[in-house]
Amino acid sequence: MRTEAMLFGGVAVFFGGSAALYGVWSGDETGTVALVVACGMAALVAFFCLIQYRRRGTRAQDRADAEVADGAGPVAFFPDESLWPIVTALGFAVTATGVVFGLWLFLIGLGVLVRGVYGMVFQYAHR
Repeated sequence: MRTEAMLFGGVAVFFGGSAALYGVWSGDETGTVALVVACGMAALVAFFCLIQYRRRGTRAQDRADAEVADGAGPVAFFPDESLWPIVTALGFAVTATGVVFGLWLFLIGLGVLVRGVYGMVFQYAHR
């Protein structure tokens, strides 16, 4: 993660310098704020990567003597079948449509969305 931290740190420095020069020469507040926000976001990612590097150390991808099997392991748990992602997507679609057509449809969609997220999060909690 050290390489990524250096990369995003360089991006943050670039956007910071660009924001300073752009703000002085153009006088445009909107573009300057956009560049400052981009600098802040890149700095945040760089900080996260640096902290993860300090906590976990060098990854297998960073070592020259690493084997392919060193990076193997469980990535995540993917259930073989579940209807909750479909319910969640339907709830989000109805909620987004409710923003346009009215509060009643928004509330129905929000209820379906909350139930879908709850079901997806806790579908294996009782086993």
